[in-house]
Amino acid sequence: MVSLKEVNENNFKTVVGMKLNEEQSKYVASNVYSLAQAWLYPDEAKPYAIYNDEEIIGFMMLDWDEKKRECGIWRFMIASNRQGMGYGRKALMYALNLIKDTGKFDYVFLDYVPGNEAGKHLYESMGFIETGEIEDDEIVMKLDL
Repeated sequence: MVSLKEVNENNFKTVVGMKLNEEQSKYVASNVYSLAQAWLYPDEAKPYAIYNDEEIIGFMMLDWDEKKRECGIWRFMIASNRQGMGYGRKALMYALNLIKDTGKFDYVFLDYVPGNEAGKHLYESMGFIETGEIEDDEIVMKLDL
């Protein structure tokens, strides 16, 4: 079963050690970089290891802004050796349910790098729509809750 657990001293090394293939690495920042950002923005950044049962298979970081009633999916990756097995969809669904169940947010947003067709397809299939906005050369998508 896919779930999210906060990054901590028990799963940190595995999360940091996860890699994407060379082609995909241009679409998402490294987990090390993401965790450094989480340290810089502790009130907003919520870093999670993505688990399948007891195995760490990916990483997700949320951008938690209760004041604006918006939550962003700041980072999202499934380790290259675990892709194509439906884990990305299950992890995204888990995260969306987690966010929705708080009752603290009106919508979820995320950005994707142009050319990341697999990511775009997944996000659209989950109900995200492009807003027409570009942020840091990335296409912004939104899902109303």
